[in-house]
Amino acid sequence: MRYIREAGNLKGIEVLVIGGSAGSIDVILKILQDLKKDLSIAIIIIVHRKSTSDSSLTKLFNRRSAIEITEANEKEEILPGRIYLAPANYHLLIERDRTFSLDYSEKVQYSRPSIDVTFVSAAEIYEQSLAGLLLSGANSDGAEGILTIANTGGLTIVESPETAEVDFMPKAAIFKTVVDHVIETDYLPRFVNDLSAAQLSE
Repeated sequence: MRYIREAGNLKGIEVLVIGGSAGSIDVILKILQDLKKDLSIAIIIIVHRKSTSDSSLTKLFNRRSAIEITEANEKEEILPGRIYLAPANYHLLIERDRTFSLDYSEKVQYSRPSIDVTFVSAAEIYEQSLAGLLLSGANSDGAEGILTIANTGGLTIVESPETAEVDFMPKAAIFKTVVDHVIETDYLPRFVNDLSAAQLSE
């Protein structure tokens, strides 16, 4: 399904959470490369990654982005116009005061950070002002998170399984709930820019 903007359907969003695993890095790089500088929302990226504190992924993302990407820190305030990356080997939670919390509890879906953990946590805080985007991946992490975002009134977006490098993760989310948008890979950067622009037009 190609992306066709539905006017008025993208407003009221404060935070976009993006989750991905196998096959998602190239998609995230394309989104970051094409992202316009007047970003009006906060973006939080959760990617399955090695359990070491290697900063190579952060450096890779920053080479493609005009907006600085930083790893989320404990008690750091979530601000519009900023892009945060979940650090390696920690679950990333959102607190009531809209700050980050890092958690070292058991892996979820064999992963830490877990996409589900962050998506569910963010949905409980931001509700209708949250958008969740789930990308390519080889397990079902993120499906429960997309369901929670939908149930709390947020906006749900899934990379089309037909164009995702690994279709298991997006298929699991689509099986779990009716998502708002299923978008072909090449159209995702435009969607994120439209989502940001929609908030500026309010």
